[in-house]
Amino acid sequence: MENSYKYFKNEDCQYYPCHRNMQGESFNCLFCFCPMNPYADCLGAPAYIVSSAGNRIKDCSGCTFPHEPQHYEAIMEFLRSKCK
Repeated sequence: MENSYKYFKNEDCQYYPCHRNMQGESFNCLFCFCPMNPYADCLGAPAYIVSSAGNRIKDCSGCTFPHEPQHYEAIMEFLRSKCK
């Protein structure tokens, strides 16, 4: 896949790949920091950890949704819906 406004991959990044199970051509680095992270209803599949103080902490380390190139449009639509 060619680098564009919807997709790019940076194999020179010190953190690449941030998800070890997603090495390969279709890994999208565009949403390196997931823009859906602040939202409880994000489109991904986060896990939740309960701290010793009883707080729920969102753990996105196992979620690959934003790194899958075919999800670009869905992420953009999700973000547009949050701006209304």
